[in-house]
Amino acid sequence: MAGAAIDDILLNISPGGQMALGIVLALIMYGVALDLRVADFVDVFRRPAAPLAGLAGLAAQLILLPAVTWAITMVLKPQPSIALGMMVVAACPGGNISNLITHMARGNTALSVSMTGISSLLASVTTPLNILFWAGLNPQTAALLRQVSVDPVSFIGSTVLLLGVPMVAGLLTVRHLPGLADRLRRPLQILSFVFLIGFILAATITNWRYISVFSTSVLPFVVLHNAIAVALGWGVAKILGLSDYDTRALTIEVSMHNSGLGLALILTQFDGLGGAALVAAGWGVWHLVSGWALAAWWKRRDPHPARIEGAA
Repeated sequence: MAGAAIDDILLNISPGGQMALGIVLALIMYGVALDLRVADFVDVFRRPAAPLAGLAGLAAQLILLPAVTWAITMVLKPQPSIALGMMVVAACPGGNISNLITHMARGNTALSVSMTGISSLLASVTTPLNILFWAGLNPQTAALLRQVSVDPVSFIGSTVLLLGVPMVAGLLTVRHLPGLADRLRRPLQILSFVFLIGFILAATITNWRYISVFSTSVLPFVVLHNAIAVALGWGVAKILGLSDYDTRALTIEVSMHNSGLGLALILTQFDGLGGAALVAAGWGVWHLVSGWALAAWWKRRDPHPARIEGAA
């Protein structure tokens, strides 16, 4: 099954499964909020060049990558559902795993945490707007949105509820119940991660017959898309003359996205459109491979922790 048939694939997920996925996603966003600390943001902006690095990274992540992704789909013309999946992933905020990868790469972990936090805070608005805007500019994906009956107002509203409410709840918990936040943080994040991985594995096993489609029709686009994201983050940092310390953080942050969020949105908002879901699931695995490889290369090249430029 290849070619246009991939756009007809709908992954099997029951209404109960959709509800369970929504709850897991809310827990994940709540856990992300529990990990945000004002000190992380303050530390980053103490250095003179830090605001430039942070703003450049967010611009590359939230504006440039979605735009470049749209351009890729217009030039390479993948199947519409694959193109939509690429746009969904590009519109998602950074994932917490990028913070660990940045630390391994001897990069600016505080900058990575700040970018992840800010992009996650903005995600309830920027993610649906980016998806609708860029997918609407590609005639094929625009037709696909109409085909699966995506109502823009409903999509934005439900995404705000799905992402924004648990994010605000987590921030309020940190602010007013710090003791509870400390007790919940680690167990909740582990539980959420395990639930999400379990859900992806269950969906993969249930739809194993599509694995050949993924290998031949989806994986090449996932690898190319991720490589372009790496190049975009690195290129923006180099054009602005950022330090190697900041460049590593920005490169990893732009190239690692919360693809679990993307998969959840595809399954709950886009009727489990198979090509798009395979892209999000594939990205979730591949960006770990590329991120670990990049971190290992940087760590091998520079075995000693990088010093913060400008620090006392």
